[in-house]
Amino acid sequence: MTKFAVLIISLIITIQGFGYSDQKKAQLIGNIIKNALENYHYRGLKIDDDVSKKAFGEFIKRMDYSKTFLLKKDIAKLKRYEKDLDDQLISGKHSFLKEAKKAIVKRIENIESYREKIFKKNFNFSKTESIELDQEKRTFFTTEKELKDYWRKLFKHDVLIRYMAMVEEKSENKKDKDKKKKKKKKKKEKKLTDKEMRAKAKDGVSEKYEKFFKRLLERKNNVYLEEFLNAFSLVYDPHTNYLAPQKKEDFDIDISGSLEGIGAVLQEDGAYIKVIEIVPGGAAWRQKGLEVDDLIMMVAQEDGVKKDLVGMRVGEAVRYIRGKKGTRVKLFVKKIDGSRKTIEITRDVVHIAASFVKSSVLQDKNLKLKIGYILVPKFYRDFNANKRNCTEDVRIEINRLKRKKVDGIILDLRNNGGGALEDAKLMSGLFIKDGPIVQIRNHKGGVDVLEDNEPSIMYKGPLIVMMNRFSASASEILAGALQDYKRALIVGGENSHGKGTVQAVLNLNQGPLLSIFGKDMGALKVTIQKFYRVTGISTQYKGVTPDIILPDPFGYTKTREQDLDNSLPWDRIGARPYTPWTKANYSIDILKKRSDARVKNNPQYKKLVDSIKYLEKKMDDTNFSLNISKARQEEKENKKKIKSFKIEKENKNILISNFEASLKQAIKLRPGDEENWKTEFDEKKKNWVKRIRTDLNLQESMNIIYDMINVQKGKKISANLQGN
Repeated sequence: MTKFAVLIISLIITIQGFGYSDQKKAQLIGNIIKNALENYHYRGLKIDDDVSKKAFGEFIKRMDYSKTFLLKKDIAKLKRYEKDLDDQLISGKHSFLKEAKKAIVKRIENIESYREKIFKKNFNFSKTESIELDQEKRTFFTTEKELKDYWRKLFKHDVLIRYMAMVEEKSENKKDKDKKKKKKKKKKEKKLTDKEMRAKAKDGVSEKYEKFFKRLLERKNNVYLEEFLNAFSLVYDPHTNYLAPQKKEDFDIDISGSLEGIGAVLQEDGAYIKVIEIVPGGAAWRQKGLEVDDLIMMVAQEDGVKKDLVGMRVGEAVRYIRGKKGTRVKLFVKKIDGSRKTIEITRDVVHIAASFVKSSVLQDKNLKLKIGYILVPKFYRDFNANKRNCTEDVRIEINRLKRKKVDGIILDLRNNGGGALEDAKLMSGLFIKDGPIVQIRNHKGGVDVLEDNEPSIMYKGPLIVMMNRFSASASEILAGALQDYKRALIVGGENSHGKGTVQAVLNLNQGPLLSIFGKDMGALKVTIQKFYRVTGISTQYKGVTPDIILPDPFGYTKTREQDLDNSLPWDRIGARPYTPWTKANYSIDILKKRSDARVKNNPQYKKLVDSIKYLEKKMDDTNFSLNISKARQEEKENKKKIKSFKIEKENKNILISNFEASLKQAIKLRPGDEENWKTEFDEKKKNWVKRIRTDLNLQESMNIIYDMINVQKGKKISANLQGN
């Protein structure tokens, strides 16, 4: 019997009472979560009045994140409970939740009543006024008048955006030279006048918010309890969560089935459906356009019928996004820079094999050197019944590349969010002789060391590891180890993600609980350990700093661990003895200066750098004009600017070969598949080639490894590019 199971049984015995009312259930779950957090979480934090105060703040944030319902006086009234929440967690007597629900419901009902009134009138789009959309730049409102005025502006903003999108769509239809398409469109939908479009936009927004408020008002007590429990868990760190049964479908949209359709992981973000991951190999990943942090506002099926997703649960929204392979769906999304875009995606089955390791031989026409390129989308292990794992797949690709006599290898871990810790250790061992790879410290201070005990080395040549801000966990362990051993040069933008923690999922459906309540009780995901490199420094919070930093296409976003509330801090422990690689005879400083010079002189990089600066500015410019003339002008200028940053030119000097064998290995072709293989492969190869030829950072990594190879061959290079 596990310690956690014993804990559950002891708590059941401790809590008196023969009947299991809602209060008793809440009491039991609250006590289990309290004891699990105190006994298992890495922080070792006791739940007391200080934690209670922080949990109060987290609860208010979760219940009214956008600061659009509660007034300052509502929060002041609730604040009398802020030091009592820990006691209510233990007792199950949630007087605070009752008061909080009452206050929130009252405000929602008031705003819903106001909506009915305000949408009976037309909005004045010629008036000069604006709305601040960033809640971080606003405080809670003081009066009901202020609150209603903000909602008036928000309603007006949404109607304006929807109307402008309709006008743009009408304009694009006029430019459509395909007469057949035009005829079809004429049959399906009547041309609307400007007045009709305004009315339709207004009615659509009104209906959207009516549904949104209805959903909020229908929230049951268990939803408030779930938020209450998560308010405590999030005080510990952002990766510790109570997972209620009804939320599992929302948050467990994983690669095993829910990703079939467009190939994206979605979650609720306030009233919106947010893209949190694009699945490698999925329809959205291949067809491009949809990106992480996009908000999907609306979808349209092939028949043209549109469905508003704002205010909808993610489980319900997914039903409108999924569909049979080959069918098309239009997504109307709001980009992170505030722009709107319509993206059409042809649905497809998300092949699990698309997440497997793949490789190619890359060669620049102007150089004789051949570079092996290995893409590792994630660290998978026992992914299928055939016990497949990424380490063995990388081993296969290395052998394939060695047979082609490549001069160096680039290992691409960009967007690799991690996976099996075992493979971070084993994959490191493919490139070093032996020694410690990572240290793991538990909440009690005990340290375990994972070591590579295999003295053989799979590959001894020049090696680059590519990373970005989405490379996390196991990716950071591998990159950190190869950097510490001086075995590889790490190349990427600023720092990796910075997730250096381990979570355990504690199942609440242990025998006693399941038999007592007869239903799923959910689970608790708890951070129990931290990773440390062999040097003793943590990968948590700061991540891995590349040896050579390149411009990051997503440098304008706040998506790293350090951007999350309550993330565990960076620290260090004692180092472990290890023997660095002695064959790295290049100067990182010289390689860096040569790379910096190439980046500075590359006009494509100038576009990228300019786009990052522009988007950083747009991210901070969250005050939106509600004057239609000004809004149109701003949108026109924004679109023009974004278009000027597009990097569409392919570097035709890059030759790509040996992809077919790698892809066949990845998808494990069965007998009889060869007939259909060519068409599928040609399309995949076309996409693969285009990605590589438009990937500036991969091409610069090739230049860097050329320099490394030349040094290894005895050629002297200097920081001055013109000198050699």
